Amino acid sequence: MTTTTEPDAVTPSELLSVVASRELASRRTVFAGIGLPTLATELARLTVAPQIEVVYESGVCGAHPSHLPETIADAVLISGAEAVLSMPALFGCVLQGGHIDVGFLGAAQIDRWGSLNTSVIGDWESPRVRLPGSGGGIEVMANSREVFVVMRRHDPRSFTGSLDFCTTPGPDRALSEGIRPLGVGVTRVITELGILARGGIGEELRLIAVHPGVTVEQVREATGWDLKVSDEVGTVPPPTAAELRLLREDVDPGRVYLR
Repeated sequence: MTTTTEPDAVTPSELLSVVASRELASRRTVFAGIGLPTLATELARLTVAPQIEVVYESGVCGAHPSHLPETIADAVLISGAEAVLSMPALFGCVLQGGHIDVGFLGAAQIDRWGSLNTSVIGDWESPRVRLPGSGGGIEVMANSREVFVVMRRHDPRSFTGSLDFCTTPGPDRALSEGIRPLGVGVTRVITELGILARGGIGEELRLIAVHPGVTVEQVREATGWDLKVSDEVGTVPPPTAAELRLLREDVDPGRVYLR
């Protein structure tokens, strides 16, 4: 019998990683960002998606690292990998060739259409916070069949009606500029309050599920636009003891990303 844990025994990083990993069931190829996406994909490999093939921006395909990488250039990613490609081959053939089922990204800000900001918070000329920037985010958004986003914070500054800077435009924004992406953009956003989803181009993100103890009104108040709500809002099952054990003891025993 599968058991669950008390909510106060689960950290936000653990909650997000477990819930995000479940969304990868039945997916085959995932382009993973460093951090929570890495935790989620490695946990999915041990649970719901044993055949998953993980691709990293550094050119590593079919990664099987002996332990979690600390950066995208960590040499541990190469150990056991099925292939290591040049950047032109990775982006030109794998991504632009349409071979990625899910692009898994993080962001500082997201808007209702799934465009992302990973560049600056505040004014571009004099920002309050300067962030890492795009990396391969633009290519991942444009060419993956769909994109999942994990957000550590769910508040009106992170879920904003207007991005401080658009680093990674979703398909709706790209189309308005005359650019037609290959994929449908963001389809899932996993947060500390619940799960938001959209079906594709022309649709806004909507709330489809909340974590135990969270109300729909709480999520709407924490969102910087008039959030659409699904007709039937589900409750996300809490992490099981088995999922937490795997995450803590097998995936990230050194607490590289777990906090």
